Amino acid sequence: MTKPFKRLLLTGAAGGLGKVLRERLKAFTEVLRLSDIADLGAAAEGEEIFQLNLADKAAVLKAVEGCDAILHFGGISTEYPFEDIMFANIQGTYNIYEAAHRLGVKRIVFASSNHAIGFYKQTEVIDADARMRPDSMYGLSKCYGELLGQYYFERAGIETVALRIGSSFPEPKNPRMMRTWFSYDDLVEALRCSLVTPRVGFTVLYGMSDNPAVFWDNRKAAHLGFRPKDSSAQFAHLFPDTGVYPAEDDANATYHGGGFIFDGPKYK
Repeated sequence: MTKPFKRLLLTGAAGGLGKVLRERLKAFTEVLRLSDIADLGAAAEGEEIFQLNLADKAAVLKAVEGCDAILHFGGISTEYPFEDIMFANIQGTYNIYEAAHRLGVKRIVFASSNHAIGFYKQTEVIDADARMRPDSMYGLSKCYGELLGQYYFERAGIETVALRIGSSFPEPKNPRMMRTWFSYDDLVEALRCSLVTPRVGFTVLYGMSDNPAVFWDNRKAAHLGFRPKDSSAQFAHLFPDTGVYPAEDDANATYHGGGFIFDGPKYK
């Protein structure tokens, strides 16, 4: 079967989701180019390895060259001091977009996060038009990445799907994640839709499975054709309703962003 792409770049390939995607993305591309600051080991068949720091513009240019599209999962994925976030997530994401611009890559899937809108209350259901309300320096960096995507689409015609990932783990870890859970299979399908849809412009897609209750409305991303098949309903037995109302300082029961609300800010 002919694969839709000749070469895809996956940044952050040594991260938690990067490790999951390393094998699964090969179904879409003849060559999967992997990058990370960490050691990725030896390249398997159909792989190319670029060990690099995303803040190194020249190295990023080399990694982007010859790619049909980019799945940008690289950077710091938890709360850190701004100085760390700045180089990995802000400078690094700028380098990815500028390299794409210089080298003619026209599609990026940006691994954004629910922490770009984490200060909404769990009583609110929002869509892609809701204003950003970051809950952390990490969340701020994801807002910046989304704004870069919008800018480079308007300025240079680079199309972006900003995938605001909820909670992509084998199973939910708390009651909040029953609403934000995003199965690995649904993640891969969301990436496939983001890559192959003919026109995406700049689109925000909330990364979540077909859960019984949710915080986010994806109707404004309907043109991507993403239809999640999994649901957190299968894990309902893990978090039975006790009838006890959560405490006011329980961030996991109050805000979209959960514990990130009280995890930061952090300082050097």
